[in-house]
Amino acid sequence: MSGVEAKLAELGLTLPEVVPPLAAYQPAVISGVYVYTSGQLPMVEGKLPVTGKVGAEVTAEEAKELARTCALNGLAAVKSVIGDLDRIERVVKVVGFVASAADFTGQPGVINGASELLGAVLGDRGVHARSAVGVAVLPLDAPVEIEFQVELVRD
Repeated sequence: MSGVEAKLAELGLTLPEVVPPLAAYQPAVISGVYVYTSGQLPMVEGKLPVTGKVGAEVTAEEAKELARTCALNGLAAVKSVIGDLDRIERVVKVVGFVASAADFTGQPGVINGASELLGAVLGDRGVHARSAVGVAVLPLDAPVEIEFQVELVRD
């Protein structure tokens, strides 16, 4: 078990199976020393636990937990292409999309769920640049979607 996976276990978490693509894309790709994930929905065992707009059908607190699930799914996608999460040098950038009710402005707090998970699991390597964007709708009516870029340790 890698150090990162040991940390996940310490936090009571396990990496899920990689979420199969919903269209014509790969969950993650490597380019040079970077891995880019596709947008990760908060799928749990192949299903969205909740759907709808944050600030309407979904609370900000629920959405923050969903963002955490998205980040965990993203780590699984990264592992699927690099084999060992200890090869992560650092998380470079996180982009979070929040399906938002018209008056909802708490997108940064929602995306903190993903950022805080990456920090808890990777320590200083999980500190990253970030964008948190409100959108009208996401695939499958998901409340949140996360994508990120990681830099790999150079051989």
